[in-house]
Amino acid sequence: MLVHDHLRQTAATTPDKTALIVGGARHTFREIDSASDRLAAEFQRLGVARGDRVAVMLENSAEMVVALWATLKAGGVFVPVSTGTRPDKLGFLLADSGARCLVIPDRLNFAGAVADAPALAAVVTVGPEGFAGLAEARPADPGLIDQDLCFILYTSGSTGRPKGVMLTHAAIVNTIWAISTYLGNRPDDVGLCVLPLFFDYGLFQVLTGARVGFTVVLERSFAYPWDVLKRIGEHRVTILPGVPTIFATLLQFAPFDGLDLSSLRVLTNTAAPFPPAHIRRLRMLLPQARIFSMYGLTECTRVSFLDPDRLEAKITTVGRAMPNCEVMILDDEGRRCAPGEVGELAVRGTNLMRGYWRRPEETAAVLRDGDIPGEKWLYSGDLFRMDEDGDLTFVGRRDDVFKCRGEKVSPREIEMVLYEMEDVAEAAVIGTPDPIEGMAITACVVPRAGRQLDMRELRRHCLARLEARLVPSRFEIAGTLPKTESGKITKTRLRAEVAAAPPAAE
Repeated sequence: MLVHDHLRQTAATTPDKTALIVGGARHTFREIDSASDRLAAEFQRLGVARGDRVAVMLENSAEMVVALWATLKAGGVFVPVSTGTRPDKLGFLLADSGARCLVIPDRLNFAGAVADAPALAAVVTVGPEGFAGLAEARPADPGLIDQDLCFILYTSGSTGRPKGVMLTHAAIVNTIWAISTYLGNRPDDVGLCVLPLFFDYGLFQVLTGARVGFTVVLERSFAYPWDVLKRIGEHRVTILPGVPTIFATLLQFAPFDGLDLSSLRVLTNTAAPFPPAHIRRLRMLLPQARIFSMYGLTECTRVSFLDPDRLEAKITTVGRAMPNCEVMILDDEGRRCAPGEVGELAVRGTNLMRGYWRRPEETAAVLRDGDIPGEKWLYSGDLFRMDEDGDLTFVGRRDDVFKCRGEKVSPREIEMVLYEMEDVAEAAVIGTPDPIEGMAITACVVPRAGRQLDMRELRRHCLARLEARLVPSRFEIAGTLPKTESGKITKTRLRAEVAAAPPAAE
């Protein structure tokens, strides 16, 4: 089974079913399958062969989806690139991946980037008419097997140069199956995707839709949330995937007057921990929806999920390993931790990456031998604890944990307490250099729309719920927090911004 076999099978069995809604346009599975066949044949005519990388730099659109399927059908490796990528970074990604072909909007100036990519043989530009003008054709069979690469997904590079995560067809097929199984996806589902398709979480909405045969409503962004949320009622959306910042924005509109959200039956969250306070409010406001708190990382896409039937008892966890996946928690010496002990999460399964593209040393640092001979475990870099039931609680990124007065501080514990305040929309805790404490605990918070936050009240709230050593010594109230294009708060930029700003007066 190859990833694009899902599209071919669904197009054969339900050809006239709507696969994609973008704006006012609807596209059936037959149309997406046919258009991607034509583009795949064109890719092959331009020289794309088995294993060649095709970089696609398009916004969320039907053309982005067609380019995805066409790349795989031609035998290529799909390399999605954000449309916000600077020319110098695009040049790096093209050169590093050795991309054979680039698909890009005709309005963008890419000449400088192409000059830095000696392997690039063809550029396909996309205008207002999309891929119109391609003759009916079907690509030649490139002879792929499921161990061939399917995607190279570049990490954000917040801690250095971007790394390309190599994922095979087998890994992606396994993950699509696992996700659609535990979510209970159905052909009559309608998913609303505001997540960018260069982000694996967004990409999997399209991939899962093709496997199951449900419709995806694709939005270009979440820049105008009210207009996007109206689509839920218009299209009777049943599935809403998001990240904490999206759900924080959704809650700004509570109690949802003027919005029809009654069709929602599944809400999913990953990329960053789901604050329990937000989960509880969503359960109250949308009692018909099942909420899945999940955990994953680009190097293996998805790891765990919390069954909504166990949500009340395990609300602070991200549940257990997904189907066909195994996890363990290891201490600094590589020994398995006892229940309740904090250690690094390691993952084993078909969903693991092949490695980092052209980064053998960095690959060896995270794909390591475990206690099963011949098997590699992915060391996540994330700190967790596992309880006696096998449920995982995220403690923090190794890079985020810092010491204050000699004791370790996990920002997540403090952030979850801040989210309990009704007027807090977003919160992030970082360590900032301090001559006495070493690293001072600094809390950056964003108030809900139309609300105000008082720093003395924030401090009182924390004093009542946290150990004294964990109460922030500095509070910063901001209009927004810096985020990646996928909506995840980026603490690297936040630390730089806080360092450059004078302390706020209380």
